[in-house]
Formats: sequence, C-alpha cells, structure tokens
Amino acid sequence: MIKYTIGVAFAAVTALSSSFVEKKAAEKPARTNYQTYCASCHGEKVEAFVDRKWKHGTEKANLVASITGGYPDLGMPTWKGVMTDKEISDMADLIGESLKNVDQYKFASKPTSNIFTSEGQTVKLDTIASGMESPWGMAFLPGGEFLISDRNGSIYRVDKMHQKTAVTGGPEVVFEGQGGLLDVALHPNFANNGLVYFSYSAGKMEGNQKLSTTAVMRAKLTGTTLSDQTVIFEAMPYSKTRHHYGSRLVFDNKGYLFVSVGERGNEKENPQTLTNDLGKIHRMYDDGRVPEDNPFVKTPNARPTIYSYGHRNPQGMYKNPATGEIWANEHGPRGGDELNLVKKGANYGWPVICYGINYDGKPITNLTAKEGMEQPVTYWLPSIAPSGMATVDGTKYPAWKNNLMVGSLRFQYLNRCVMEGNKVVKQEQLLKNIGRVRNIETGPDGYLYVSVESPGFVYRLQPVKE
Repeated sequence: MIKYTIGVAFAAVTALSSSFVEKKAAEKPARTNYQTYCASCHGEKVEAFVDRKWKHGTEKANLVASITGGYPDLGMPTWKGVMTDKEISDMADLIGESLKNVDQYKFASKPTSNIFTSEGQTVKLDTIASGMESPWGMAFLPGGEFLISDRNGSIYRVDKMHQKTAVTGGPEVVFEGQGGLLDVALHPNFANNGLVYFSYSAGKMEGNQKLSTTAVMRAKLTGTTLSDQTVIFEAMPYSKTRHHYGSRLVFDNKGYLFVSVGERGNEKENPQTLTNDLGKIHRMYDDGRVPEDNPFVKTPNARPTIYSYGHRNPQGMYKNPATGEIWANEHGPRGGDELNLVKKGANYGWPVICYGINYDGKPITNLTAKEGMEQPVTYWLPSIAPSGMATVDGTKYPAWKNNLMVGSLRFQYLNRCVMEGNKVVKQEQLLKNIGRVRNIETGPDGYLYVSVESPGFVYRLQPVKE
C-alpha cells in the first residue's frame, strides 16, 4: 500500500513537472508574441505602436489589465487563455520599456543659458538674426553675409553686423498649412552670375478651388533686389492639400540641382508611380533642363527629372562635402522617419514598406523590407520630425568631426549622428528644447548655423573652450 501510494505520488509529481517544463518551453518571448498577436493591428514595430495616446493608462497594472481582458467593444481582443500570465506580464514589460524610448525626448525644462555641453564639445549660441517667423532656408553670400528665407514669404539679407534688410522680388507663395517660401540656394557660380534659387508652394485656381504644388524659381540678386525671375520647375500635378511639399534644394559637385518633393499626402497613388513628380527627388540642370542620363528619361510616360522615388516628405537634404553624395531625410507617419543615401533610380519604398504606423494607430503596411526597395541608413522610432541637416567638417568642432547633424521639429533639439562611413553608430541629443529646429548648415567659415522657428532665430554655434 505504501509502495503504491509513493508510486502514485511520484507519477503525479513527474506529470506536473513534465507539464511545467512543456509550458515553460511553449512560452514565447514578448517580441515573438507581439509579432504573432499584435503586429497586424498595431504595426510591426512595438516602438512605433507606443507613440500614441493611451486611453487606459501606461502603468504595468494598466497594461496587464488591457492585454488580459481586452476591450472587445473597441476592437481590442481578450488575450487571457491565448497567452500565459507570464507572457502577458512580459508583454507589458516590453511595452513599458518601449514607452521609455518615447519619454527620452520629453525634456523637462527650457534652457537657462545660451551655453550647451555635449560629449566632448561645449558650444555657445550667438544670435545672427531674429524677428522672423520660420526661417526655412539659409544661404551664405560672399563676404560673410547671409540670405534667409522665411516661410511667410519674406526674404532677408543679413550683413556682417547682423543687420537684416528685406529683399524684394521673391515668388508669390501659398502661405497655408506647411506651405510658403521654403528653401534657398545659391548657384555654384553665384559670385559671377548672382543667381539664387527658391523653392516654394505655388498656387493656381482650378474652377473655384485653389490648388498648390512645389515649385522652384531662379532669380538674379543685386543688393536687396531680385530680378529676371524664372520658374524652372513645377511638380505635377497640383494638389488641393497643403502639406508634404518636401522642398530642399542642393547642388552637387557637377552642378546639377537636386529638388525634393513630398507626396502631398496622397501615399496611395503618388510615390510609387513614375508618371507624376510627387514623392520624388528630382535632378536637373541649373536652368531646369533635363540631364540626358537621368534614370527614367527613356521610360515611357515617366517624368524625366525623377532621380529617385518612393519618398514620403523629404524635408532635409544635403551634399556630403567629402564624397559629393546626396543625402536626404524624410518624415515618416507616426514613427519611421528615415535617413537615406540618395541613389540614382532607386525606390525608397513608401508606402509599401515603412517602419511607422498611421496617425490613427493603425498599420500602414506590415512590411519593413521588400526586394527592389532601399533600406534607410537609419530610422527613428518615435518620429522626431527631421528637418535640415549638415555634416561637420573643418576644425571648429573636433569632438563632432564628420558627424551628421539633423534638426528635430517635434522634440526641438539637434540630433547628432556619429558616422562610420555610411553607417550611423551612435546618436546624441544636443541643444535640448532650443525650439523647433528647422535647418542646420555648415558655413564657409566652418561654423554650424541653426535656425529655429516660432519665434524665428538663426544662431551660430560658437565653440567654448572647457
């Protein structure tokens, strides 16, 4: 009897132990469960999913309750019985950790001085220009002067004493939504020909509706007067929306002009077709003519100035001074901002592939990669809303040498990308809470110049010896 009882007990313990081992073996990591159960509704990356408003709380107990019981009337299923208690707890931990990735950008206080310290480099803000609304573009004139474009349509010439004077003769702009007067660039031979380029939102009436598009005007600058105005590019078609204009201007080493154009909010039709100009980066001669070796010149019905496509809203673009390569950044939706090396004829995937989710919290696509589509050099989750960017060259900032600087509109800081070749190996947040950083440029004097908006300032970053 005793032997029987012991045998039964041993068998029961063995069975429980075996069941426990099987259960442990069956439990999956939180990221695996997220992909299995959550990604189809919330997007592939949990880091993008958490960048949203939380109706039911973000403490672990709130998260466990939401996952366990769900909110069936709101479309959130119950996961009790599908995932184990531990798996649900692990999922809550994963979400909690991902929330910290968003919180890192919520800087607690405004700057208390004009001196900022970073890893190995301290800088002081010197005010170059003020009294503007949104200084979108900056260009460096010979003799240490500046040309600044304000989104409200104003153009300023700023002298070496930091006195600004209005420039007349600029384009007529649609100053609505994200539109207005946008970038400014000088012709590579400006010292001899005085030619200046402006990107802007141009408007026209169609019936009773006002439409707009991204356009580029070339003009000759004499003192504070523009003349010989010529529109050398209009992105087709015009649209009724007032956002996603793109609008950066960059000349490469061969004198070609690159123009970025957003998809104007129509991601379903514009970025992946070659029959319109929207959601593209364009390349042209300095007068708007089409280069004979552009990638789609011989493609039937393709727009001939297209250089790359599949872009969403590229609001930053620059030429690497060391290599001559053109780089661009672009806004994702909720997450998935991208940094891209612009390649001839390449497709950057929007909206077929994306690392973000839509503004309503729903996925745009479950794909982050697809054959024939370029991967970003890096991407940001959550979205930082990248703007202008520049490489640090020269000797002014030894600790930042060859780093890539990217402005953040959303979180109001300057993002430092430490580069090894074409890879981002580290990032740092600079100038926290300085304001919405609209542009960053490296001047011919080697100093970095930063513009912020609302109110609009342009600052020079003056190195401070520690």
